[in-house]
Amino acid sequence: MQNKQRHGFDRSLIRVILGLAWPTMLEQLMNTAVQYIDTAMVGALGTQATAAVGSTTTINWLLDSTTSALAVGFLAFIARTLGADDKETARRAVGQAVLATLVAGTVFTVLPLSLADVVPRWMQVNASIQPLASQYFFILYVPMLARTATTIFGTVLRAGGDTRTPMKVGLLVNLINVLLNFLLIYPARTVVFAGLSLTLPGAGMGVIGAAIASAIAFTVGGVCITVVLWRHPLLSPRGQSLRPDKAILRPCLRVALPNMLQRFGTSLGYVAFAALINSLGEVSTAAHTIANTVESAFYIPGYGMQTAAATLQGNAYGAKDEQRMNSLAALFIPIEVGLMILSGGALFALAPSLMRLFSRSPEVVTLGATVLRMVAVSEPFYGFSIIIEGMMQGVGRTRAPFYYNILGMWGVRIVGTFLCTQLLHLGLVSAWACMIAHNLLLFFLFLRCYLHRDWNPLRTNPSH
Repeated sequence: MQNKQRHGFDRSLIRVILGLAWPTMLEQLMNTAVQYIDTAMVGALGTQATAAVGSTTTINWLLDSTTSALAVGFLAFIARTLGADDKETARRAVGQAVLATLVAGTVFTVLPLSLADVVPRWMQVNASIQPLASQYFFILYVPMLARTATTIFGTVLRAGGDTRTPMKVGLLVNLINVLLNFLLIYPARTVVFAGLSLTLPGAGMGVIGAAIASAIAFTVGGVCITVVLWRHPLLSPRGQSLRPDKAILRPCLRVALPNMLQRFGTSLGYVAFAALINSLGEVSTAAHTIANTVESAFYIPGYGMQTAAATLQGNAYGAKDEQRMNSLAALFIPIEVGLMILSGGALFALAPSLMRLFSRSPEVVTLGATVLRMVAVSEPFYGFSIIIEGMMQGVGRTRAPFYYNILGMWGVRIVGTFLCTQLLHLGLVSAWACMIAHNLLLFFLFLRCYLHRDWNPLRTNPSH
């Protein structure tokens, strides 16, 4: 043990870290696998179908990221109270999380449904596919209350150290989604397997079928995660008041609000970014949509570790254990960067093959592979930013990440992309170059934050 302390960390923490991280990584891997399958299935219908689905994806990120930000406030509070062994306050916070789910879920159902007809126009979607994009968008947001429950309740469970239950619910959602995709997207058809002719049922609903499959799967997931939380021995909201509790909501919102503004601002930036790309035409839109889907799989190690970092640092902060916080940081950073080096290398090598899984268009494949190889080089730098931001979320320091992300998104990515695509007419490659510049700026800002120890509220040398 003395040898471990001399090197600044306890190696036994590796098992704790990976024990929390791997279910989240597996859950995200399954989610990404389903995105791959969805994209491939819709892609088989043609470039227009892919563009119709992908054209409103960034609006989806905008609303989902806002509910995720709200969940971060509860994660930080619950993790801290459990670290301080204050179980009663933690359960009161879960009751307030239920209230937040009902309010946010209702608002984010009514708002998208009322705007479904105009969103594709805002996104500069080609007029020929606007009606299809509107219908897809509308159906996808009918079960938004269930989606909000899945996000917030899943985060509450993770704050209590339970990352396996959200993983299992995610698996169920994905299995339902894939099964219904097969039944709803394509018409009835006959396939030959091992010399036998099999007739497969199908509704032949195309893009609309994909939306209905997702909506049903989301609903089932929301119901399941709610039942699990209700029965949880430590975190059940049974008996808790649903009236606003200022003593709980104020500290939660103090953490959540900057994170919510950050995610809203950056997601709005993604909307503007996508609108600029959509204006470049169907090939660029399809290549961008598919490349985003491909790229998301290679961020899984980063975001899985980020969840573990937020939870464990929140627990350590609640226990006022600065040594444990420093030991966790000393482990998280090299593990995270190492994982992102491996994932970036794999993305660089596999980019053309992965693009060919989702598109038969040589132009789309070539363009998508080019931008994927560009962004693969920046993944280790982005991974460092992800882990520092996760540690800051866990201890409730969300203001600095808000400033960093807004500056990078709007000051670098959007301004740069506008200049490159609208004034200089440089195309999709230049837009992704601006995205990489954004990621590198975040790396340098979070590196400074880490070196100055601004992430740690318990730092013993605040003047450093």
